[in-house]
Amino acid sequence: MKFKEKFIFIVSLFVIGSMIGFAHENLLTLIKGNYVLRQGLIYGPFIPVYGIGLIVFYLVYSKVNVSKYNKIIELLLVFVIGFFLGGLTEYLCSFLQEKLFGTISWDYSYLKFNIHGRTSLLHASCWGMMSVLFYILIYPLLLKLKHALTNKKVRILLIIVSVLIIIDCIISIMACIRMYERSNNIKPRNKVDEILDEKYPDEYLKRIYNNAKKIKKNKK
Repeated sequence: MKFKEKFIFIVSLFVIGSMIGFAHENLLTLIKGNYVLRQGLIYGPFIPVYGIGLIVFYLVYSKVNVSKYNKIIELLLVFVIGFFLGGLTEYLCSFLQEKLFGTISWDYSYLKFNIHGRTSLLHASCWGMMSVLFYILIYPLLLKLKHALTNKKVRILLIIVSVLIIIDCIISIMACIRMYERSNNIKPRNKVDEILDEKYPDEYLKRIYNNAKKIKKNKK
């Protein structure tokens, strides 16, 4: 697979994973009876931590051969790999969000066996179970998607989607960084900052990132 096709495929994994995460998070709030729209990017139904998780899962499972064992051992290994990969991904995403934007979107400090509130035994186990479902249901479909990239029309469509999602990510990151700067009384330094302040004010971003909470100064 050529570099361009690999890049498009990786971005496609991010889009698919982010959309699955969007559906998962919103379904959970609906089941709990306190539905609030969960969204990870300004535009579109995406929650990036799941997209990143799907990329990590795919890259690892495409390199690690667990199918040489019997089915029970195979799925157990998939669970263990997903347990550690998912927990690590969740931890790192929380850490980066805190350092870049001064906010956190989840805090598991109230649970036993948590690590700095960023991940926990319970949530890592959920990642493990989701990785088993991914391995059984989604991974074979991704291999078909990989093959579909040989089709020019499919490739063009994915290129368009890739460009749009990258723009969405850039805008979302810049807008959130600017909101963090405003909370620290940093005035706009250029025209771009002024546009971000006008188009993406705090009230607008807080509606989108309604579960993001500003960190306390003493949080590690």
